[in-house]
Amino acid sequence: MFRKILIANRGEIACRVIRSAQSLGVACVAVHSDADADALHVTLADEAMPIGGARPADSYLKGDAIIAAALATGAEAIHPGYGFLSENPDFVEAVTAAGLVFIGPPADAIRAMGLKDAAKDLMARAGVPVVPGYQGAEQSPERLVQEAETIGYPVLIKAVAGGGGKGMRRVDRAGDFAAALASAKGEAATAFGNDRVLIEKYVEKPRHIEVQVFGDGTNAVHLFERDCSLQRRHQKVIEEAPAPGMTPEMRAAMGGAAVRAAEAIGYSGAGTVEFIVDASDGLRVDRFWFMEMNTRLQVEHPVTEAITGIDLVEWQLRVAAGEPLPLRQQDLAIQGHAFEARLYAEDVPAGFLPATGRLAHLAFPAGVRADSGVRAGDTISPWYDPMIAKIITHGATRAVALRQLERGLAGTEVAGTVTNLAFLHALSRHEGFASGDVDTGLIARDLDALTATPPRDHLTCAAEVTALLAAAALPGDALAGFTIWQPMGWIVSLAGPEGEVSGRITLAAPNRAQVELGGQLFLAERAGLVTYPASGWSVEGRAPMKVVTDGARLHVLLPEGRPVLVLDRIDPLDRQTQAGVGGDVTLSPMPGLVKSVLVAAGDVVAAGDRLAVLEAMKMEHTLTAARDGVVAEVLVAVGAQVEAGAALIRLEALSGDGEG
Repeated sequence: MFRKILIANRGEIACRVIRSAQSLGVACVAVHSDADADALHVTLADEAMPIGGARPADSYLKGDAIIAAALATGAEAIHPGYGFLSENPDFVEAVTAAGLVFIGPPADAIRAMGLKDAAKDLMARAGVPVVPGYQGAEQSPERLVQEAETIGYPVLIKAVAGGGGKGMRRVDRAGDFAAALASAKGEAATAFGNDRVLIEKYVEKPRHIEVQVFGDGTNAVHLFERDCSLQRRHQKVIEEAPAPGMTPEMRAAMGGAAVRAAEAIGYSGAGTVEFIVDASDGLRVDRFWFMEMNTRLQVEHPVTEAITGIDLVEWQLRVAAGEPLPLRQQDLAIQGHAFEARLYAEDVPAGFLPATGRLAHLAFPAGVRADSGVRAGDTISPWYDPMIAKIITHGATRAVALRQLERGLAGTEVAGTVTNLAFLHALSRHEGFASGDVDTGLIARDLDALTATPPRDHLTCAAEVTALLAAAALPGDALAGFTIWQPMGWIVSLAGPEGEVSGRITLAAPNRAQVELGGQLFLAERAGLVTYPASGWSVEGRAPMKVVTDGARLHVLLPEGRPVLVLDRIDPLDRQTQAGVGGDVTLSPMPGLVKSVLVAAGDVVAAGDRLAVLEAMKMEHTLTAARDGVVAEVLVAVGAQVEAGAALIRLEALSGDGEG
């Protein structure tokens, strides 16, 4: 076994690798960018090395700096985690050339699966079923149109070097093919520097089922399947293992195909063979096809660990150190069911835009596994993936595991940034999901219901009353509220998402109060003396809601899977307004990099015209004019990194608009 390894990654995967390695007595070296100098993975490691600036291209994608750090610290091997350089064959060759061990597959195996068209040809030769389609070198529009006609509509156009849904288009009829092809090729060229595409038959009720494989360079085993069908825009949201509705015959067929795929390329280490399954008539052995192979550990690997009792990172280290596969296929068995939900900092009502912010509070309930790379007090940076944690649950049956997931999500507490927590909680309670009737279109079909903003109700009012009492910070001693002749009372005002929240608080007795809000009277009380005056208020008999105070901001953590209520204290002596902000000023809806500015001062624009393009966390967002006008000022330059809410472009009314 190695004495010391370096982890060429960050966040939750770096923390995950460190914990397993240290449990084996292996010392760990972390690398970090300038933005991650105080990150959790740096704290957990035995030692850490800085490797560059905040941008991934200046740090985590600098293979030479990472190798130099490994050599300087005496590390014997490099674990790539996932993302960044984990599937870069040139990096693998550079690692081995430096005399180090790469904890993962050989470069040739990564190259063999790097392009979807070549991988499909290889898999077909290995006896792995592939989706009917065309992945030839002839890429003329005429040939591709002909192949689409032969396959039969609907078809899917996919970039051969693609991933994450980029360069992918569904085409339902021949008349739409040319435009979809041009769009897919253009996006593929921008994202991957390669505009080649393949054409596949589109599966009407697709399920995304993948098989975890593990090889030692000669032999391979599979550790059963995961269902990753709950997706939004081709991004996984909740994963589970095993797949609901799986039969022994189907499992044997898919597992056997995955093992043949791994052994065909001499695979070593952990990998995932992804299949697309036509679930229109249940799970049938003649209706699954190879989609791609991920030549690394996957984000969702914990559900496989939960149902097998195996530490996959430990297996990676042991096999990379020269040991044989720890278990044979007949020694592996499924134990119960597991789910994983991905908790992200993202603004769901705004279209799942990535978000940033300082985590004022972060806590997970007992009984769940929470893999995270951040702590309370850390900042979700605009430079990297906005994942906060993975919530993993396990139970004897699928129903038990799903109830555990619902409970785990309801008990997870996050304050300081907007998150998708309420969305995940709604998804865990979805009837179709609960019954196991899942496919990749489920979220899109029911998106409105899953993202609906809860109506203003008694719970909302109780949360606002709780915030008003917390802002008042009433003391908890026995004489609190004592006055002569009449009860003590005063008005507290807070700024909320829907405007000002103002209530009159009247003390009835120590730790008892009445709050008048919006014409309604609410009774609140605390049980006995309290250490923290802002906590512990029970409103109208409800269980007390937790309040997290972060400077002038109050975060009320609501029950029932509801989003956090965020309110700000209002200083009555400093009430300021921002004239001109709104329709006249274009604000950044998210933190990001200004990729392009499409207007200049003096330009006349119409409502809906494109003004600028922001890039953040692997996605682009086009900003448009809210109304007709003249560009008065461009307040930002191309290449600038801006925060959410930053003013970018100011418009003035066209002459003759009647404003003045």
